[in-house]
Amino acid sequence: MPKGAGLHSFRHWFATLLIHNGASVKTVQMAPGHATPTITLDTYVGEWPEPHEKTRRIVDDALGRVPGMCPDKVSR
Repeated sequence: MPKGAGLHSFRHWFATLLIHNGASVKTVQMAPGHATPTITLDTYVGEWPEPHEKTRRIVDDALGRVPGMCPDKVSR
């Protein structure tokens, strides 16, 4: 840690490290001892990466299952 950085800086660094490596809100909440996940989210919400590829994969996976959720024939 840089000279002059204290425990508070280390806590932020540690929480951010966990987030950028895929940790859940609950995991990050427990690491610095936040009382609730809301405190963690209020503090670090901008740190959770939301890459476009992940979003595309989620949508592609969902659309790939659409035929299984829809009826084969539309009744009129």
